[in-house]
Amino acid sequence: MLWVQRNKRDVRHGGFAAGATKGTRLKVAYFVHDLNDAAVARRIAMMRAGGLDPVVLGFRRSPLPPADIGGAPAVDLGRTADARLGQRAAAVLSNWLCARRIAAAVEGCAIYMARNLESLILAARVASRQQGVRLVYECLDIHRTLLGRRRVDRLIQRIERSHLDRIDLLVTSSPAFLSNYFTQRLAPGDPVLLVENKVLGIAGPAARPELRRDPGPPWTIGWFGMLRCRRSLAMLSTLAAQSGGAVKVLMAGRPALSEMPDFERVVRETDHLDYAGPYQPDDLPVLYRRTHFTWAIDYFEEGLNSSWLLPNRLYEGSFHGSVPIALDHVETGAWLRRRDAGILVSDPVPDLVALLGRLDEAHYAAERARVDAIPLSDLVTQSEDCAQLAAALAGQSA
Repeated sequence: MLWVQRNKRDVRHGGFAAGATKGTRLKVAYFVHDLNDAAVARRIAMMRAGGLDPVVLGFRRSPLPPADIGGAPAVDLGRTADARLGQRAAAVLSNWLCARRIAAAVEGCAIYMARNLESLILAARVASRQQGVRLVYECLDIHRTLLGRRRVDRLIQRIERSHLDRIDLLVTSSPAFLSNYFTQRLAPGDPVLLVENKVLGIAGPAARPELRRDPGPPWTIGWFGMLRCRRSLAMLSTLAAQSGGAVKVLMAGRPALSEMPDFERVVRETDHLDYAGPYQPDDLPVLYRRTHFTWAIDYFEEGLNSSWLLPNRLYEGSFHGSVPIALDHVETGAWLRRRDAGILVSDPVPDLVALLGRLDEAHYAAERARVDAIPLSDLVTQSEDCAQLAAALAGQSA
């Protein structure tokens, strides 16, 4: 975890962090764009493990709001829909105009942390009514509108720039987000915390699970999590259909039907391609035991966000002994190259047809060994990571 901090923010807040009473848990208001996002639950767990006391406020994609998330009370800000930016903007504006109601829900919180821009707009609005509150921006995706040239894109970009000037800390998940995007938009020395999308392992000593896989061929590629890349679906279905049974594909998670409206048809009509449905974290060992490889390729925002991100499935698959497949020219490929692990491709379908067509158990075992050699600290969030997150949020040294 990388933390670069400067001191002038602390001066502006009058030594905020030192004002906490010894032994008390600092309260954090966590503003999120989707209460149902599994990554929100992971971040709440990290905060609590680091000694913070969070309350989470956010929009939801489900019919009913959760009462709590990982023990943190949840405040429902309304229902929004994926890929409907106009509707989401209206929901943000409605809550922005009712900032007094939100302020009552976060009374006593010393830190406001906002996940994504729409949440930051609300958090900054409430923070403007308070004294001595730290404002933290957590950005784990660079949406295409932040790089577009349409009039509405430029408006959103102006809004983001105005809010970046107000934050006390930026939290992001990939060094490529910093080098390709935020470095040009933050002042020199602005505090930044890099928190990668690792497997959460704070309940006890981390150890890789011993998963016995059936020998290949057939070789099974797993694609788990938020399934939103239409081009990945097309490539995986082509691999499964053309391999004559030598390659199978197992998918699990929540498909973004706004991006892949033909998802159900492709699953139904493609041999050797299965969809296991949504899953819970406890289901992951069973799912990964069925795979030999993890699809860590994303074209959702090709050349932009997809080239810069480090997806959770990269860490999750490697932790479970499933060899990641990544593009060689993006940040995910660079991460694997630094660790001498994974399968790197430039043109996935022909490259994988050639590779998997000649792969035997001995060669697969060698690929597995390279993945198993990745240090656990590179894959798993542990208690010291939680302590560093809590310290950075509070403006303290870890």
